[in-house]
Amino acid sequence: MDYATLTSLNPSEFEDAAGGYKTVGDMAGQAKDDVENRIIASVRKTTDGQSVLEGHAADAAVTQLRKLATNFHYTQVECALITTALNSLAYELRAAKDKLDAAVEDAEAQKFTVGPDGSVSYPAAGDKVDGKVPEGGTVTGSAKGKPTNQPIDPTGDANDAADALERQAANIHPNPNFGRAVAIANRIAQAVYDATQADEKWAPKLRTLKADDDLDVSRYDWVDAQNDTRGVRSGAKDYLDEIKPPPQNGDPRANAQWWKGLSKDEQDAYLSMHPASLGSLDGIPSEVRDEANRIYLAETKAKYTSELADIPKEPTRYEANPNGSYPAVVETEEWKRWDEKYKDRIVKLNKGLDAMKDIQARFDQTGKDELPPAYLLGFDPDGGGRAIVANGDPDTADHTAVFVPGTNTNLGKSGSYIGHMVNLWQESHALAPNQNISTITWIGYDAPQSIVPEAMSPSYAERAAPDLNRFLDGLQTVQGGSNESHTTVIGHSYGSTVVGQSSIDGKLAADDIVVAGSPGMRVGHADDLDVGSDHVWSEAASSWKDQVPAGGKVAGLGGDSDISWWAEMLPFGYAWSQNVPSDEDFGAHIMGTDAKDHGDYWRPASQSLINQAAVVTGNYNQVEGG
Repeated sequence: MDYATLTSLNPSEFEDAAGGYKTVGDMAGQAKDDVENRIIASVRKTTDGQSVLEGHAADAAVTQLRKLATNFHYTQVECALITTALNSLAYELRAAKDKLDAAVEDAEAQKFTVGPDGSVSYPAAGDKVDGKVPEGGTVTGSAKGKPTNQPIDPTGDANDAADALERQAANIHPNPNFGRAVAIANRIAQAVYDATQADEKWAPKLRTLKADDDLDVSRYDWVDAQNDTRGVRSGAKDYLDEIKPPPQNGDPRANAQWWKGLSKDEQDAYLSMHPASLGSLDGIPSEVRDEANRIYLAETKAKYTSELADIPKEPTRYEANPNGSYPAVVETEEWKRWDEKYKDRIVKLNKGLDAMKDIQARFDQTGKDELPPAYLLGFDPDGGGRAIVANGDPDTADHTAVFVPGTNTNLGKSGSYIGHMVNLWQESHALAPNQNISTITWIGYDAPQSIVPEAMSPSYAERAAPDLNRFLDGLQTVQGGSNESHTTVIGHSYGSTVVGQSSIDGKLAADDIVVAGSPGMRVGHADDLDVGSDHVWSEAASSWKDQVPAGGKVAGLGGDSDISWWAEMLPFGYAWSQNVPSDEDFGAHIMGTDAKDHGDYWRPASQSLINQAAVVTGNYNQVEGG
């Protein structure tokens, strides 16, 4: 880029182009939502348990509609990246253009002339030498070598030396205008250099932001989108640095204030550049978290699928024993090396992909049996994994239920636990058909993965409690306050211990607590919980596996006596406490249940489930006692 080009450049044209892509992206996002939540839902609509449209044609239509929704989603994501890239380019070009315009104005103010090549001509001036005023001249500037909004040469040696030479030349030059002209010419050269650098940086990046010439959004496209995001994010650092980041370790209210304080363009840019981190912030609107996490989910699924496909094929495992002795066959060295390198990773990738399929399956259920849209409020495949899935928008819900599962909970159990809350939504909707209901599966903590010894420790609950409190506070913040939605927290098994610990650690943002198969809540009485005993409800299956021995103790929960014999006798042993919610003297409402075992509390049309729905919808008079 040269001086003449920069002079005539209008950065707002790039902003206008960014606005155009933003409009297309917004339209694609709306089309995606319409296809998923209205059109597919209409095809899947049921009456009296029977699908209105059935057969191969209906299934084929749904398959094609899902592909169309994926196309719209990919378009939405790529348009957001292009929007951010163009706005960043405009930002950098405007900074260069402003520097240029300021330099030219200073030149004109001093009666200098800027030539078409950016050189600066200055008039005669100064004390006479041999009876003559020192003549004027023309100088050409030089840039420092880096854009002026970036650090100049970390050592400073080269630029400092050049500056010193220029100052020396200006000091000894008989015409005082010489030094001023050189300074202005350097500013012009730097502005041109900055603009050239921006152009050379963004031109190839923008060229990469294009899709294949087909209508199939494959895993390669989503991997490419993730690479595009990294490329734009690194290139747009200066532009993005102008956007205020979320508060470090901010509480939900601070997060909400930060988000509301951003302009719409800043919100869109942050969403496109940081979907994973934004999707995890409590206090952010559910619609925003859902979009951020769906992007992260799609890109993670593509990444896992690609990584799995790139793992070499499993070699032959066995070969004849070369020693000709027993055993007849032995494992090959090639297979041992392959197994050591890839086995654990293959298991991890497959488990993650299965969980993502379960989450996607819930998205695909929207409309079936009047089921509302799903919102992905949290997703993280690392470690044991995280998944927070809501049936219905909790931001506008009259009644909200948050389900905290227990021992052995991990991302791989998503399908089962999401199904529990689908069933609860159905029963709750039947009891309150004219009210908005949201039932949420909260796989938001590292649960114990064994009954003994892990579930015997309160440490998992202690680590989980702050996260659960923060999530509940975030719901309340977005909903507008404690009176906006009637909220019930449901703890199953060790999940009830997490709920109890959350009440101990801080103010639990809930109106009711329901526990099922609870081994103890780390408190001696229901009145010790934030909601008060009148709003604590307990279910315990009649199966001997779900019975907690009254007075039993375990270190960290209710006492410190040794109950290892209980763990040996009960295959479903838990960390018992002195008083458990199923004990009469705990003070909770004992609800009737027809659960057949420890995991049967959410069977459709069961007494256990209907009682939970009655509490969730505030129909306490319909709760049947045990």
